[in-house]
Amino acid sequence: MATIDYYFSTLSPYAYLAGTRLEAVATRQNAQINYKPLDIMALFGRTGGTSPKERHVSRQEYRLIELERQATKLGMEMNLKPAHWPTNAAPSSYAILAAQSAGGGDVGALVHGLLRAVWAEERDIAQDDVIKSCLESAGFDVALADSGLLAGAEKYAQNLEDAVKAGVFGAPFYVTDDGARFWGQDRIEDLEQHLAG
Repeated sequence: MATIDYYFSTLSPYAYLAGTRLEAVATRQNAQINYKPLDIMALFGRTGGTSPKERHVSRQEYRLIELERQATKLGMEMNLKPAHWPTNAAPSSYAILAAQSAGGGDVGALVHGLLRAVWAEERDIAQDDVIKSCLESAGFDVALADSGLLAGAEKYAQNLEDAVKAGVFGAPFYVTDDGARFWGQDRIEDLEQHLAG
């Protein structure tokens, strides 16, 4: 079975626009997804990137144009300037890691639910009630939001190290077990072609 290391941030608008297409690809290609949420701002700092708010105004403007185009193309609701962005991504990331470890629910639905909360529902994913709501909607025990925080913090930090070592520099980023790398929600089709051989 092929494996996809999926590096992303629960704050990434492009990870939101990916929807659940990665999960559909994994199902079709009999692949397993390792969800690896990370600190995107730390990744930018380690790999020569800059945060959106520090970019030249022309880059900031074009980013919004492109996000709107992609959302329209995909038929997805999107608030280009959400009320709770940026926020602390760590608690939601820890919940994803705990859910992935515990099993019993749909991790892809959890990830997309958290991203949708930011980019379409004006909810703050740093808040416990929002995280628990997303856990419940994806079929997980809401107590996962309160457990395994230390393990989650360690894994969250390790995901950043793994990302840098794997050549990851943005989100979403997909790395297959044979080392092929794909950056961006608009490369999911390419990822599937690679998995299909």
